[in-house]
Amino acid sequence: MLRRFGCLNLIGNTRITPLSKRSTRFTRFYSNSPDTHDRHDRHENIWTIPNALTASRILSCIPLGYSICNHDYHTATAILLYAGVSDGVDGFLARRYNMGTVLGSILDPAADKALMTTLTCTLTYAGMIPFPLAFIILGRDIGLSLSAFYIRYASLPEPKTLSRYWDFSIPSAQVNPTNISKYNTFLQLILMGTTTVSPLIGYDISLLLQAIQWTYAI
Repeated sequence: MLRRFGCLNLIGNTRITPLSKRSTRFTRFYSNSPDTHDRHDRHENIWTIPNALTASRILSCIPLGYSICNHDYHTATAILLYAGVSDGVDGFLARRYNMGTVLGSILDPAADKALMTTLTCTLTYAGMIPFPLAFIILGRDIGLSLSAFYIRYASLPEPKTLSRYWDFSIPSAQVNPTNISKYNTFLQLILMGTTTVSPLIGYDISLLLQAIQWTYAI
């Protein structure tokens, strides 16, 4: 039997929908069917190429932040390009070859948040992003991250133990960004990318950066 959370509930920028659409939605698993394995033993294969690419994006935050703090914008730009390409590739593989997993649905936005948080902190440290804007970006992302932790706990099948909570091969909830979240992320990528490459351009684009900053903040 499937018990629904409700198709249109919104938490932050995340939509919660039933298991029947679990490839791209938040879901909770319930089953009393005799031909179905016990829900406590339900696992997924998390060792997939898309998940590996997503994990590599998270790890790339370390050299990215180090490069910006040391004003090495050539390396930082190269890492950003890798992050963008790998993001597109892992999404294509997950859709084309049905490699989507609950862990992947959590890791993908987590990788984006980790990348944006790294860029926000280090670019603010380098004096390239104003502190009030950094406060808005980080405050929003922290709120969404806390919501994700809560949703993972709330949607985890019983028993809710610490070991099961961190075992991401056990399906609980999948993340599906809303359209406004996608637009917001796109603007954020433009802001961070333009700011990062601005020292390499060779002419003043401060007015353009201010326009992007105000647009994103709004």
